[in-house]
Order: sequence, then structure tokens, then C-alpha cells
Amino acid sequence: MADENKYEYKTVQTVRGTNGLVISKMQKDGWELVEQAQGTLRATLNFRRPKKPQPWLLIGTAATVLVILTIVIGVASALSDGGEKKDESDKSTAVASEKPSATPTPTAAESAATEVITPQNNPEFAALLKADSCDDTNLDFATRHEGQTVAFNGSIVNMAPHGDYDTRYDFLLGPGDKGPNTTVGPAFKYEDVNISDLQLTGKKIPATVGAGDKFRFVAEVGEFNADQCLFFLGPISTETR
Repeated sequence: MADENKYEYKTVQTVRGTNGLVISKMQKDGWELVEQAQGTLRATLNFRRPKKPQPWLLIGTAATVLVILTIVIGVASALSDGGEKKDESDKSTAVASEKPSATPTPTAAESAATEVITPQNNPEFAALLKADSCDDTNLDFATRHEGQTVAFNGSIVNMAPHGDYDTRYDFLLGPGDKGPNTTVGPAFKYEDVNISDLQLTGKKIPATVGAGDKFRFVAEVGEFNADQCLFFLGPISTETR
């Protein structure tokens, strides 16, 4: 019970091959690894770190100062209101005349939203494909481009059944052609998808897919899970190459 009062706890599940990266990132954030359970394809990592004391005194003092400032500003506004009423109509006219008449032009933003992002047309995406799977570059890109479409040449790093399903899978994807030996770039993940969800295309469509297979992936950008160092994507099409 004493430990529970002094520590906060977090449990993280990782896919095979990312344990070291996740542990390193968590330790940088002040977490201590207390237990590790390794499964066939996934590992469960349990962490803890000391709880930060709540600065209740500072919070109470700040709230008191805020209340006093609100009262002072309100009194000052009431005193000055009478002297300013006679100029309100003139000021309103002046402000209205100063406002720009131009309307926003969303065409640039709209065209960017519909453009397929590739390493060739987007330097940010090109840099992401060479970054570490736990690097902050992953979170920055996911935040700015969530919902947009990306396309890249990559391979299947790992493929495992999703939960207890026989026909639904979790795919771990990486840029390049090295499959399970991929060491550079984000850990892209398709979660809980059927083979038909991949929308396989190309001259020779395979009957089955597996680790090491190389494709041209077109996918929708999802979120980045910083605890697991996983970058989630949604499949749009998968072209053999």
C-alpha cells in the first residue's frame, strides 16, 4: 500500500523487436522497468515512477490572485465605461473600416489534403522513413497529417493473428525491402484487418501474404502511440512489386 501511494504505474504491450526501443524511451521519461513478460509475438512491460507532489499551496495562491485581479479589472472597466460611451459609434465605424475585405482562400489547404504524400513530393515524409521508430518525428508527422494519404515502397516485417481470430491480422510494416530485418524507419501497423482489406493490386496478385513480402503501400495516416513506438495506418491499396 505504501508503494502504491509513492508510485504511479503503467503497462505497455510491444511487438517483437521493439522492446529495447520502448524501454529506452520510457526510461528517458523517468519510468523504471519492474517486470517483463515475453510472449511469442508480444511482450508486456510494467513500469513505475515516483509520483510528483501536488503544489496545492501554489494553486490556491494563484487562484486568490486571479480573483483579486478579476475584481480590479471589473471595477476599472465600470469606471471607464461612462467616459467612453460617447465615442463608441465613431470607434465602431473606424474598426469596421479597418477590417480587410478579402475572404479566405482554402484552395491551397484543400489541394494539400487530397494530395497523396510520397517521399518524392514531401521532404518531411522522406525524413520520417529514415527516422527511428520512437523518434518524435513520428508524433509530429501523425499530428500534422492525420487522415491524409501516404504512399511508400515497403515490406511486411511481421504478421500475426489479431486476438483469437483466424482470418484477421495485425501487420507490422517497414519502409524498404528488408522485411523482418528492417531496422530503419517507423514501425507502421495495420491492426485488425482481413487480407481483403489490403486491397491487393498489381500484375500478379498473391493468394497469401507474409513477412518479407514487398509492396507499394497506400494508406491513411492514423495516430502514433508513443508508449509502444507504433505508427498506425489504415490500408487503402497494396500493390505488388
